[in-house]
Amino acid sequence: MRSVYTVGQLNAYIKNMFTQDYLLQSLFVKGEVSNCKYHSSGHIYFTLKDPKGTINCVMFAGNRSGLSFRLEQGQQVVVGGTVDVYERDGKYQLYAKEIILDGSGLLYEKFERLKRELMELGMFAPEYKRPIPKYIKTLGVVTADTGAAVRDIIQIASRRNPYVQIILYPAIVQGEAAPESIVRGIQALERQGVDVMIVGRGGGSIEDLWAFNERQVAQAVFDCSIPIISAVGHETDTTIIDYVADLRAPTPSAAAELAVADIREILQTISGFADRLNGLMDQRLRAQRQRVQHLEKLLKMGSPFGRIREKRTLCMNLEERLQERIQGILKNKRNELALYTERMKGLSPLEKLNSGFSFVADLRGNNIRSVSQVEPGEALRIHVRDGVICAQVTGKEENR
Repeated sequence: MRSVYTVGQLNAYIKNMFTQDYLLQSLFVKGEVSNCKYHSSGHIYFTLKDPKGTINCVMFAGNRSGLSFRLEQGQQVVVGGTVDVYERDGKYQLYAKEIILDGSGLLYEKFERLKRELMELGMFAPEYKRPIPKYIKTLGVVTADTGAAVRDIIQIASRRNPYVQIILYPAIVQGEAAPESIVRGIQALERQGVDVMIVGRGGGSIEDLWAFNERQVAQAVFDCSIPIISAVGHETDTTIIDYVADLRAPTPSAAAELAVADIREILQTISGFADRLNGLMDQRLRAQRQRVQHLEKLLKMGSPFGRIREKRTLCMNLEERLQERIQGILKNKRNELALYTERMKGLSPLEKLNSGFSFVADLRGNNIRSVSQVEPGEALRIHVRDGVICAQVTGKEENR
């Protein structure tokens, strides 16, 4: 008899065949995305097709780390994963573990991968951004020496400030030699010591701009000690060096405006500063004049000559007062002396003698005041106003 199998047994057998096929366990398939659905569970269901066929695909939520962009209808992608059978339905499908964009999409995937890597290294961090100087003397430009970009930069920079020196490094900006040429240009202008640097080119496709997405160019921009303005393509174009540079300009023309200050604004600013400075100087001079006048008054009041004159005047006043005081004292003393003189005259023996009185003394000079002090025959001397009378006691009488 013939062997009869159940549907489940057949599906299991086919699944086992798929499992044992090494090629089907790890392969990459490219095609166009169709019927893409994001399930609420986090799984992604879609169909991959090309002109000759279709295959159902699923990416489970646990493998979503292998997808760096949003999967959408019509995208050309390369899907890496495993082909296996879903036993219940008896259908085989591609279980995706990694999805990358095909063609230009591959470049975009490479761009995103390098962007994430450099971001994790901190090369986009704002603390590493150098400020763009407001006023510069020299402007370095790394770009092709032909094309609209360099013409726009030179024209706008010269119009805004004709005194700024522009130093151009004619770099290759497209092709395999471009990254190394751009790096040499950045390093050469850094050695030249320019004040600020513009690195960029005109617009183009992602392939045309790819040199500015290379790691070595990003590293050169990050390592440069001169502030760098990136100016690659048009406003909608974005490259790796836009994130690494100190400032990103939407176009080369805008970069020239950001790098070079308008000479008219500079002159207006200088004129405003000059007016303000003159006003402040006039105000300061007036204040200093008032201060000097005040100090002159204080100096006159406190000068040694003024103090000497003041003290001399005080001395003269004190001298006059002293003289008046001395004269007053002398006058009083003279008056007292006159009074004492008059009194002394009344007590003076000479005055008494002049009045007719006499002074009697013995030969020893003792004053004879009583008759008991003499004896008859004793010699006496009688002092009168105009001389001395020598006498002898002949007798004495006592008052009764």
